[in-house]
Amino acid sequence: MAVTTAAQFDEQIKQCREIFRKKTHDYGTSWRILRPSSLTDQLFIKAQRIQTLEEKQTQMVEDGIEQEFMGLINYAVIGLIQMRLKDDKRTELSEEEALQLYDKQVAEIKSLMLAKNHDYGEAWRDMRVSSFTDLILMKLLRIKQIEDNKGKTLISEGIDAGYQDIVNYSIFALIKLSEKK
Repeated sequence: MAVTTAAQFDEQIKQCREIFRKKTHDYGTSWRILRPSSLTDQLFIKAQRIQTLEEKQTQMVEDGIEQEFMGLINYAVIGLIQMRLKDDKRTELSEEEALQLYDKQVAEIKSLMLAKNHDYGEAWRDMRVSSFTDLILMKLLRIKQIEDNKGKTLISEGIDAGYQDIVNYSIFALIKLSEKK
């Protein structure tokens, strides 16, 4: 029986959610203090590191490319949560509430992925992992520009769509990396 993209998505998200859960347990929701631009910069740093590791093919810090893609997923989900809670000034959420918010965002992202995957005919399966990295960096540069424009766009999708695409590109990269093993 062939493994479906939906099942592969769930497998990768399960690992990311567990990391999110453990970090929420250890640190609480300290990320609530981050402004949108800080989250975007954190995502940019992670994506830039992936690109550097891909190009140099060596690393000096333990966390590898897979861990960085998982970090991209979790920070992008945090960004989406922050957007939904923009008027909520609490810096601390319960672990249960944080996980519920995480799951809600992931469900929306998965639904988007399934719709796009249907229309594009799983074209991502023929792409290189390095292309996902470049697309993520491009999305982040676009998000930075939208932030600099105070969220105003003339024709483009918003920041939330960029974060959702970053999660899906990262999931696709993780799936491809896992299939290589």
